[in-house]
Amino acid sequence: MKKQILFLMIALVGFVVGSIGLWDRLTTGHANAAYGSYVPWGLWVAEYIYFIGLSAGAFLLSTLVYVFNIRRLEKIGKLALLTALITLFAAMFAISLDLGHPERVLKIMFQTNFRSIMGWMLWFYTAYFILLLVEFWVAIRADLAAQGKQNALARFLTFGRTDTSEAAVAADRRTLRILGSLGVPLAIAFHGGVGALFGVIGARPFWNSGLTPIIFLVGALASGGALLTFLTAFFGPDQGSDEHRELVLFLGKIVLGLLAFDLLLEWAEYSIIYYASIPAHMDALRLVLFGPYWWVFWLVHLGLGVIVPIFLLTVSRRSVLAVGIAGFLVASTFISVRLNLVIPALALPELQGLENAFSGPGLTFQYFPSSTEWLVAAWIPSLAVLIFLAALRWLPVLTQPKEVA
Repeated sequence: MKKQILFLMIALVGFVVGSIGLWDRLTTGHANAAYGSYVPWGLWVAEYIYFIGLSAGAFLLSTLVYVFNIRRLEKIGKLALLTALITLFAAMFAISLDLGHPERVLKIMFQTNFRSIMGWMLWFYTAYFILLLVEFWVAIRADLAAQGKQNALARFLTFGRTDTSEAAVAADRRTLRILGSLGVPLAIAFHGGVGALFGVIGARPFWNSGLTPIIFLVGALASGGALLTFLTAFFGPDQGSDEHRELVLFLGKIVLGLLAFDLLLEWAEYSIIYYASIPAHMDALRLVLFGPYWWVFWLVHLGLGVIVPIFLLTVSRRSVLAVGIAGFLVASTFISVRLNLVIPALALPELQGLENAFSGPGLTFQYFPSSTEWLVAAWIPSLAVLIFLAALRWLPVLTQPKEVA
């Protein structure tokens, strides 16, 4: 309970302070954002693909429970689905604030060009959101029904399905397996589609790679798995028990393997670019490694996001606290990976001398987020945390599933 109060206070501070930036964005539009004509994507786009990755990763781990029947993870199946749902909401909110006319998404939906990856992504997002919502409801339905006699909210949320018999629970399990099975290719498609959206842009050589969608997927699993590990360590069921400890340690092993695989892909990508030294590719990588914001890669990503977590997951691997902190570090610092993907590729002139050809507001290749962008970027995860804590309080997310023969 003390941990929940601590996170509640931190989230409330972020929500209140961040509301200043949100108000500025809603009243003045993009006037006080630092991105412009040459660097049109900034912090909010990076935050969007960051949250999308967390959602896809958490969901794919939930399929270990509902599709592949990994009993050791069954206690956190609903927690994984809730995490996927909330982070998807955060991602959609982040990208809606980046768009000039978010209402025009309806035009894309009803007049979709299916030769466009972005057109496909919209339909994937819609299908994924509906599937997540339905699957989460099915996962908690029996528990809501059991609480219905004492809880009016739970009784309302059952939508009339109040059967808690073994047959009904078994039917829910079968439904969850079907939905989870449908969700696996869908989650791969929609987050791989985000990677493909970057990978097919030939005008940005730093993005243009067949490996980009795979890197996105592995990064999603690593960051989403790390977030789920952190949440299980600090909020999961049976706190302090041997079962809880073993569950957290098992998740830590999964995260360690995924983090190592993600690091291998990053090494392959960067080392090949560096060895080939093709200027169009190398200039962006040079910005990542040695540019003005070199510390984002070396200190935030590699230091706090890789070296320290690997140390905690190997040397202190028997400690729940250490594994939980490692999960938090991997999940929270992964935004640096997304920033280093989005910004450097845009911060380079596509034509030699373009930076000196024109002058004016927004016509610069130098980008650092404005105070409005930072405040909004803090408000979005703060809102997500508040929703998460409210769900833990009012919904049966951590109640144990019934055993069904």
